Amino acid sequence: MEKIIADINDIVWSNALIILCLGTGIYFSVVTKFLQVRYFREMIHLLFNSSASAKGVSSFQAFSIAIAGRVGTGNIAGVATAIAMGGPGAIFWMWMIAFLGSASAFIEATLGQIYKEVKDGQYRGGPAFYIEKGLGMKRYAVVFAVATIISTALLLPGVQSNSIAMGIRNAFPVSPIVTGGAVSFLLALIIFGGVRRIGKVAEILVPFMAGAYIIMEVIIILVNIAEIPAIMSLIIRSAFNLEPAFAGVFGMAVSWGVKRGIYSNEAGQGTAPHAAAAAEASHPVKQGLVQAFSVYVDTLFVCTATAFMILFTGQYNVVNPAGGFLMENIPGVPFGSEFTQQAVNTHFPTLGGSFVAIALLLFAFTTIMAYYYIAETNLSYLMGKHNYKWLYVVLRFLILGATFLGSVKTAESAWALGDIGVGIMAWLNIVAILLLQKPALRALKDYQAQKKAGLDPVFNPTELGIKQADQWEKQEMIAR
Repeated sequence: MEKIIADINDIVWSNALIILCLGTGIYFSVVTKFLQVRYFREMIHLLFNSSASAKGVSSFQAFSIAIAGRVGTGNIAGVATAIAMGGPGAIFWMWMIAFLGSASAFIEATLGQIYKEVKDGQYRGGPAFYIEKGLGMKRYAVVFAVATIISTALLLPGVQSNSIAMGIRNAFPVSPIVTGGAVSFLLALIIFGGVRRIGKVAEILVPFMAGAYIIMEVIIILVNIAEIPAIMSLIIRSAFNLEPAFAGVFGMAVSWGVKRGIYSNEAGQGTAPHAAAAAEASHPVKQGLVQAFSVYVDTLFVCTATAFMILFTGQYNVVNPAGGFLMENIPGVPFGSEFTQQAVNTHFPTLGGSFVAIALLLFAFTTIMAYYYIAETNLSYLMGKHNYKWLYVVLRFLILGATFLGSVKTAESAWALGDIGVGIMAWLNIVAILLLQKPALRALKDYQAQKKAGLDPVFNPTELGIKQADQWEKQEMIAR
């Protein structure tokens, strides 16, 4: 069975997907004139410039839900895996997919806002919604919705819960079965409370978990600040096959850097538009910019700090594709969160392992919460005007079951299944946003014109010739 999973993973994550992800990021960066640089200050301003409503969450809550999905086990175990499989150079390619991918994230999040709907009294949206409305391709939309439910409810939660269980087991004498049961119980308390409870919990936990982890990282970086030039040089040399020690994994550096970068920041994957669509905003571009900023927070801040901790301390191994290791600094230590725990333990011997385990628990737990929200949104889309509440109950039990089973799986099978889920969603969504880019680009042009005129931008799809933006058209009629 594991051989079949590995073969499927290799097909999904072929070089074609790597090229598609990088190429799409480059393309959207160019056509938006590198919006991710020009509007950096605006992104931060917009983050706190919106309040919740009866139908939608605030910009910060939407940002928190998206960050809950982005900042997870990929920031701790995923970074370590990228280094283990692709050497230090993989980190450079994680940076590249984050920088370029933030433009893709802007497009998909803006589209999510343009084509959002009100269902069950709440804003709902995402790729399935904009594929049907914007492209007029109902079957394609249904395929995406089904694939997303399978991925976020069955394939991806296991990666997060497995990392939690392994991190806890390494730091405390607790069985993965006990950890899996506890995590599933706590998750049930939240997801049975609905999307607003998810938003409120994410709003509290996300800043706390990210802040505490970053403080620990900053302390270690400051202690080793003199090493930063050497580490940066190592990363860049390795990324371009200029470091003899890692010459054998150049292709793996690109592949694993992009793969783990997308897994971590989810740019172009199609998950963030769900959170973006849930927000109350006067113009879709506002949420597009907020979600583009969340990519920076995930990869350029959190992932980079994790990588520096590991590389500063030398607590990593690099696998040789031909067999054995190109570098084996910590013999017998499996790659994953253990690298990060070993790195923190180097500076805080009595605290490091337990701190990383707790950080991993919070990071991964909030990610599973975000997965449930995404799965629920796509189930809502498939039900259309029907409201079979019992299906939501079934979905909740499915994700709880996948979370528990993931905690007792092998790490290899959990990650392979997660990669398949991410890859399938990325294939479907990236093709969709390439086909449906014009409404997002028109919205950006309109936003820029209104800002230049000194206005607080307000969206009017009729004036821009954007059809099927039903929710915005209703708001426009009410305003009249």
